[in-house]
Amino acid sequence: MLSQTRSGALEFIGISGAILSTLVPVAALCTVGFAFKSYTDVWSAMDGDLGGHIRAAITKVNLRSTDRLWDNGFRQITTSSRPINAPGDLAGLKIRVPVSPLYVSMFKAFGAAPTSINLNETYSSLQTRIVDAQENPLAMVETTKFYEVQRYCALTNHVWDGIWFLANGRAWRALSPDLQAIVSRHLDEAALQQRNDVQKLNSTLLSGLKEKGLTFTEPNADPFRDTLRKAGFYTEWRQKFGEEGWNILEKYSGALA
Repeated sequence: MLSQTRSGALEFIGISGAILSTLVPVAALCTVGFAFKSYTDVWSAMDGDLGGHIRAAITKVNLRSTDRLWDNGFRQITTSSRPINAPGDLAGLKIRVPVSPLYVSMFKAFGAAPTSINLNETYSSLQTRIVDAQENPLAMVETTKFYEVQRYCALTNHVWDGIWFLANGRAWRALSPDLQAIVSRHLDEAALQQRNDVQKLNSTLLSGLKEKGLTFTEPNADPFRDTLRKAGFYTEWRQKFGEEGWNILEKYSGALA
């Protein structure tokens, strides 16, 4: 679908930063593990210089992004085998991750055994114990019914990802300036409403998933961040992203590497 949007077969697409990064590598900057501590940090960065840095790279591949991202949520870890309370609990854990080098690298740094599996194959992979764990926002845990094949959920908030609303560059330029302004305004307004909807949804998901059998833990993020730092994870990805993008990220996250 991303390729079709670039070619013009599709004119608009909503797509996660993790997938977009396969085409625009700096789009993964906002998904660096344990970078953001809260939504305050997220929206300051993505509505500010970090979002602008990524949007500038998007325009170079014949795509145009709206100014406001939609919320795809903070990601949490669910497991069938054991609760997660500290970084050491991830050692040897067979966990499904998206098809993303950054995610694989992060969980390897924790000593886990990450496996990239498409989302539509994740439920069956958990059910048959190809993997024992997965990580996704709570809304995804609910809608995909992962709670049926998982016992524990650690509220790690280890990665935040957003939905980029993109237009084919040629289709966008075909619109008159007036129409571009109207479309941009309404899409950005919708993004802000969607963020509020997700915030309200998250406040009810926790109790609902508890009723469906998930046991929750709330690990301290600092030991996880320290483990990644000692493993050289941040240093490695700083080199891959480059100093400019990394410095912009740390403007909002604080020092990582």
